[in-house]
Amino acid sequence: VQLQASGGGLVQAGGSLRLSCAASGRTFTSYPVGWFRQAPGKERMFVASITGSGDRTFYTNSVKGRFTISRDNAKNTVYLQMNSLKSEDTAVYYCAARPLKYGTAVPDIRLYSYWGQGTQVTVSS
Repeated sequence: VQLQASGGGLVQAGGSLRLSCAASGRTFTSYPVGWFRQAPGKERMFVASITGSGDRTFYTNSVKGRFTISRDNAKNTVYLQMNSLKSEDTAVYYCAARPLKYGTAVPDIRLYSYWGQGTQVTVSS
């Protein structure tokens, strides 16, 4: 499965962006998908994840209440709605799928092996 992340850009602090992760090659309807981010000079970190059915979601503490992950399986796409953006949200954002049908969307980067290219999010203060 190939993943394509898009929707990044430059936004002022307090603003919003919606990232999209579109899958091609095969459907990833049953697979958990996560969003991760990597700031300059830092490790890639977990942001949010969602189960294949969309019935459960997980968030890192710093984005709870501001970010919402969702998916539209008919469109083979996962979204990350980001509101109330802060300068510390600046990073390259990646989406990834966990290759385990009906698996849990655990916030462990090591379990996600289908990666898309990143999309840059820059929040100006």
